[in-house]
Amino acid sequence: MTFMKRILAGTAATVALAASMTAAQADTWRYAFEEAITDVQGVFATKFKEEVEANSDHEIQLFPYGTLGESADIMEQTQAGILQFVNQSPGFTGSLIPEAQVFFVPYLLPQESEELNEFFRTSKAINEMFPELYAAQGLELLTMYPEGEVVMTTKEPVTGPADLNEVKFRVMTNPLLVESYKAFGATPTPLPWGEVYGGLQTNIIQGQENPMFFVESTKMYEVTDHITFAGHNNFTTALMANQDFYAGLSEEDQQVIQNAVETAFEYILDYQQGLTEESLAKIEEDKPSITVTRLTEEQRAPFREAAKDVEATFIEMTGDSGKEILEQMKADLANVSG
Repeated sequence: MTFMKRILAGTAATVALAASMTAAQADTWRYAFEEAITDVQGVFATKFKEEVEANSDHEIQLFPYGTLGESADIMEQTQAGILQFVNQSPGFTGSLIPEAQVFFVPYLLPQESEELNEFFRTSKAINEMFPELYAAQGLELLTMYPEGEVVMTTKEPVTGPADLNEVKFRVMTNPLLVESYKAFGATPTPLPWGEVYGGLQTNIIQGQENPMFFVESTKMYEVTDHITFAGHNNFTTALMANQDFYAGLSEEDQQVIQNAVETAFEYILDYQQGLTEESLAKIEEDKPSITVTRLTEEQRAPFREAAKDVEATFIEMTGDSGKEILEQMKADLANVSG
């Protein structure tokens, strides 16, 4: 073999080795979430996937709701390292991280607005305090973001707490959400999401709450007759990674993930503009008999009064840690209020 041929052969071998090493490092990461691919979490996940795949050799495999079980299942799979990423509401994570239930203190968060978006961007509670609490459960908190104003859908009209008396109202398995609906006068009934439509259809339950886009996409309006805007909450969700997985990544890969999170975060805030009204228009077109009620400030007053008890219960449940989080969130909200 001539000198030049040896050099060329050596170069080819080096290129082949580099290519095989790159291939070995190009992983498939698994990402599960609690909604359909066309819902808000699915749109966020799709954007995240696009960004990661455009800026690395890695592939993201997405698992919408139901493909890997209920919310508790995908959280367990993430903690066990079977999944690399999970998008889950603090409503479910609240059993692991009691302080995360703060997002269910009624009337704490402002309604859909730039003020709300800026709170999620800049909140010290979200961006500095919560990551430590999630880390204690083996989770890397990557971001939290809002999904829209929560509305009640019920069999009978609701204009005040008296209308919820003896109403079996489906809630997530979240102690503070249970306390909220008790305070509102209802009979809170924790049910897995997969049982909610059938439960309403057979009158096992008579109400449920969710953002409007989810009411529309899951067709909850087919088995309820009244939609009520009480202004009591804005649905929050969180993207997490398995902490051991994340810590084992190169700085370059961690940066790819952080950049993808930031891009998807801004994208989903923009995507949601007008989404509630669009979803409501689709519902009204599909079911003209649906009744939509937006409670006045006077009608909301007794709900707000009941919320004070829920806030006190949250502090009882979570102690000094929860109180500190709540106070910091209130300070963060004050910083962004106009």
